[in-house]
Amino acid sequence: MSIELTVVMPCLNEAETLATCIKKAQSFFESHTITGEIIIADNGSTDGSIQIAEELNTTVVHIITKGYGSALKGGIESAKGKYIIMADADDSYDFSALLPFLIQLRAGYDLVVGNRFKGGIQKDAMPFIHKYLGNPVLSFIGKLFYNIEIGDFHCGLRGFSKEAFLKMNLKTSGMEFASEMIVKSKLQNLKITEVPTILYPDGRTRKPHLNTWQDGWRHLRFLSLYSPNWLFLYPAIFLMVIGIISSTLLLINPIQVRSIILDVHTLLYTSSFVLIGFQFLVFYCLTKIYAVENDLLPKSNRYNTLFKYINLERGLVLGFLILIVGCGLSYYGLFIWKSKDFGNLNPTNTLRIVIPAVFTILLGIQVILFSLFFSILGLKNNR
Repeated sequence: MSIELTVVMPCLNEAETLATCIKKAQSFFESHTITGEIIIADNGSTDGSIQIAEELNTTVVHIITKGYGSALKGGIESAKGKYIIMADADDSYDFSALLPFLIQLRAGYDLVVGNRFKGGIQKDAMPFIHKYLGNPVLSFIGKLFYNIEIGDFHCGLRGFSKEAFLKMNLKTSGMEFASEMIVKSKLQNLKITEVPTILYPDGRTRKPHLNTWQDGWRHLRFLSLYSPNWLFLYPAIFLMVIGIISSTLLLINPIQVRSIILDVHTLLYTSSFVLIGFQFLVFYCLTKIYAVENDLLPKSNRYNTLFKYINLERGLVLGFLILIVGCGLSYYGLFIWKSKDFGNLNPTNTLRIVIPAVFTILLGIQVILFSLFFSILGLKNNR
């Protein structure tokens, strides 16, 4: 008979709780008349976990590459079920209460994520810093960056179809695998929902594998790198708009705010905002290209438009025009200095010419270099 549901448990020395989790999953199959299988994705256990899994008639898949994500990917790839539910083998989730996940999968959802904050977190089940700082903050960032209505990005109990898993094309090997699954599902326009889930204190006496700060950083790093809009584009727009407006006002006249006078020294910083913002914009484009060409992000209409309107010829023309402006301003400044017999000048007046001159020269060169590099990256897309 075809298998409807595969339960995958990553395992690294879980002898204390593994049998309990397996028996609960088996009882779930029996009580709901489900054709299912259990896969133990072993990541190098040495405490007898493998023997326990084999004695209970589960399928043991040996994953050589270390890491939470690596173990789960290996187990999921071996799954024969139409639907897959994954969770840790530490008895912190109840494998006999998987029906809400299966109901949503049968209803057509591609990814069903547990929400521990809605279902309930029992006493001592989650460290204080995870409950009130780590999970809420990272989940908020995930919702903000990717517009996903999921309240618990890091719940380890979740279900998905095998077909959806293949579309996700997951790459990460560590704990950030949980975030990647949700983000990739959103980017692939898969149907996502969540169900309340109870988190219980795990049954282990040893320390958990999770490293609070290291794994938290890996989640944050992943969420940022997969969202070039928030990491590069929005800061670029902010810095360039603020820099251009404030620099324009300072070029016309000094700005006085009560007893504070902002003049050419401030102009030096505001013009730097524009250059820094342009650097952010360059990194946005390069990151977007790298991510799409390496199948980390899906190709969108905006991506194709990028190469349609930004090309080598236009970039070189724009860059040289800006460079000519900078050289012209430099010559004008030199002319003023010459008119003073190359003697002392009024710094306030001179810097209003010199700063824009240096700024436009630097910006022009950056535009030219970026256009050259961008055209190289775009060769594959143009072909």
